Amino acid sequence: MTDPRTLQPSELDQLPDRDPQETTEWLDSLKAVTDAAGPHRAAYLMRRTLEGAEGAGVSLPKLLETDYVNTIPTSAEPEFAPGTDETMERRIAAWNRWNAAAMVTRGSKYGVGGHIATFASAAWLYETGFNHFFRGKEGDGSGDQLYIQGHASPGIYARAFLDGRIGEDQLDHFRRESGGNGLPSYPHPRRLPWLWEFPTVSMGLGPLSAIYQARFNRYLTSRGIKDVSDSHVWAFLGDGEMDEPESTAALGLASREGLDNLTFVINCNLQRLDGPVRANFKIVQELEAQFRGAGWNVVKSLWGSAWDELFQLDVTGALVRRLREVPDAQFQTYQTRDAAYIREHFFGAEPALVELAKLISDDKISECFHRSRGGHEPRKVYAAYRAALAHKGAPTVILAQTVKGFTLGKGFESKNANHQMKKLTVDEFKDMRDLLELPIPDSAFADGQVPYGHPGADSPEVRYLTERRAALGGPAPARRTQPVAPLPAPADKAFAAFDKGSGSQSVATTMAFVRLVKDLVRDKETGKRWVPIVPDEARTFGMESLFPSLGIYSPKGQTYEPVDRDQLMYYKEAVNGQILNEGITEAGSMADFIAAASAYSTHGEPMIPFYIFYSMFGWQRTADQMWQLADQLGRGFLVGATAGRTTLTGEGLQHADGHSPVIAATNPAALSYDPAFAYEVAAIVKEGLRRMYGEATPEEDRDVFYYLTVYNEPMPQPAKPAGVDEGILRGLYRFNTAESAGVEVAAAGAPRIQLLGSGTAIHWALQAQKMLAEEWGVAADVWSATSFTELRRDALEADEALLRGEQREPYVRQVLADAEGPVLAVTDYMRQVPDQIAQWVEQDWSSLGADGFGLSDTREGARRHFGVDAESVVVAALAQLARRGEVPARSVKEARERYGL
Repeated sequence: MTDPRTLQPSELDQLPDRDPQETTEWLDSLKAVTDAAGPHRAAYLMRRTLEGAEGAGVSLPKLLETDYVNTIPTSAEPEFAPGTDETMERRIAAWNRWNAAAMVTRGSKYGVGGHIATFASAAWLYETGFNHFFRGKEGDGSGDQLYIQGHASPGIYARAFLDGRIGEDQLDHFRRESGGNGLPSYPHPRRLPWLWEFPTVSMGLGPLSAIYQARFNRYLTSRGIKDVSDSHVWAFLGDGEMDEPESTAALGLASREGLDNLTFVINCNLQRLDGPVRANFKIVQELEAQFRGAGWNVVKSLWGSAWDELFQLDVTGALVRRLREVPDAQFQTYQTRDAAYIREHFFGAEPALVELAKLISDDKISECFHRSRGGHEPRKVYAAYRAALAHKGAPTVILAQTVKGFTLGKGFESKNANHQMKKLTVDEFKDMRDLLELPIPDSAFADGQVPYGHPGADSPEVRYLTERRAALGGPAPARRTQPVAPLPAPADKAFAAFDKGSGSQSVATTMAFVRLVKDLVRDKETGKRWVPIVPDEARTFGMESLFPSLGIYSPKGQTYEPVDRDQLMYYKEAVNGQILNEGITEAGSMADFIAAASAYSTHGEPMIPFYIFYSMFGWQRTADQMWQLADQLGRGFLVGATAGRTTLTGEGLQHADGHSPVIAATNPAALSYDPAFAYEVAAIVKEGLRRMYGEATPEEDRDVFYYLTVYNEPMPQPAKPAGVDEGILRGLYRFNTAESAGVEVAAAGAPRIQLLGSGTAIHWALQAQKMLAEEWGVAADVWSATSFTELRRDALEADEALLRGEQREPYVRQVLADAEGPVLAVTDYMRQVPDQIAQWVEQDWSSLGADGFGLSDTREGARRHFGVDAESVVVAALAQLARRGEVPARSVKEARERYGL
């Protein structure tokens, strides 16, 4: 049947009308109202009718925008926090405002920057939450998760100063961390792990992560890991930040899964970094439509109580209409102009407003337009937060209108440049002191220095603050730093299964990894803690066998009969499903991974996430989130499958990964490996479980994650040689020599070369080893380079030790010490990957790699194109030996011609 909402008005006549007379009466009534009272009155009645229909459950398209007024009228506001002291809270907020501004201003003399205006606008959004809503971690459960807007960090430090968790010396080292006593610029758990839980200043990642954190909380509860149903996720965002695609990328997920344990609080001060967020439009209305359209509950807190009188006088609706039509940039101008300007340019728009303005004083106009915003009044904010927690079945967004730079003086408030303004003058501070009614004498400004303010550790303010936080479960924000009990190591059987090799069977390392995980999730102790994450490519990676055994997580379970139910590996969704199959969203999958990877701290429950993805679509597409993962001290396994530039046949440039290890090498927390064989995969995973979750040594950093590249190219898997575990984990070991490989070299004392192969490239090196011996009389030893990155890091540490006067030989130099002849490294990645270690290799060095753009072809064709196939390795080896005078120069030319290079 045709959906009538898709038809043009003229087409509506073609639909059956069961009561034409009634329809005509409705249309005539609308026309009569329009003729008699004007189109504004008709529009008002239509809006109220649609709202009434929506409230009654009548199935109609949603009304995406409401009037530019508060969702909760003053008459419907709940009683403000019974039993609490609003006056005391205002004094606490005043101290926090002062110290946030003083900290940034004092730091400006060192040129380190800082942001003042954001917290000034959002102070009550935080203070109301800290006093009444945000649950700490010292009570039952996990407490709430707070995603603090990055530029508001000075205000959070100011509050931690007031409650005694931060000292004055630390405030004076804001953005100066190298001495060990400083404060990071923004929320950085790695830099201040006892305070910050979530890094948020890379804009857009905070809201995305908050949604998946709320979702992961439900996952933990549904799977019986831990009941965290009382935890609430609060994400504090800027209206300008909502332009980032990641900010709104997962709104549909949050609505679809009914995440009523999630609240977005968007600080709508109408300004981004350079000017208005929507100069010619209204960002609040735009966001309301976007969120309501996505299925969210929307609460607007726009106007303070001073506006109540104006709305009561607006008997024609002219004021509400005018508020809807004034663009944001013009409203910012009203903020900086006097009452006369506002009378002319705002109220002068139509006669009804002119008459309304006659009823109010200039002082009232100034109060409304300059100061009275919903986000600046604790009662308005309290009402909005209460409404958010009371709403069930959908997430809530609170759109709180504020003034950027509020209370900082006319030089700051609503000025386009205030994001870049880093300090106030002493006179501006004195004005601010008077406005906030703080007991700071003029004598405290000696030598032009701005003092910090503190009422005293035993003051009524600090006692009140402490009591309120104790009632809510302890300090906030706060991060758990106590180590959780190590997980028991899985039985060796799962890892040892690969030691014997695959015999004549060809197995891709992707499949080897999946087989390993399939065994590990059966472990009675730790199996339930694995979190398999995949972005809709599970079948590509051979993971469909996990569907029926583990189930795919869905809060609704499986409400349908799957089309493949009669098959062994059918598509199974379950409320307690273990797999997170996110659909086509690498960003969403990474947000899942981050939530799982930091659950050991957030919830005291260590989880073992592994996220498997096309390697091209990992670090290249979501590297920012991988830095977020590192900053959040996350632990787990990232698995770049179908890796390498030439292994994914036919897919072409956009799928051909020749650089993910290069990008991974830039992340200090990423331990990057390119294993060639199944037993190497097993050894690396075993070590990763020990280091991140098991009995790590005190010297080891547990807050790391592993990146493994695995391949879809089926190859015979060899048996594990004896004594190679250290080399696998440290990055390099000799897989065989020419003699142990059984290749015969024609003459004794033949030229020798060392071939280093990483990942799938080792198979070309092994082919080349045989060709060099049989066709050219050259002996080649083959090495498996599991991690050029780890080799480089070890060498850098050796260099640093040397600067301290300590003697330490880089591992790569140690293992190659007795290696005879030059070294040739080959990889399916850019030459930059192996060249990371070149400066620490004492032998003559050269490398081959797949530099440039990828292309569609067979594996053989692509490898020949990039010059990394076995024949190319042979020619490169001969060329290197020829330069040393160990083979005739003509051999190089002959080899090129023989192999058609």
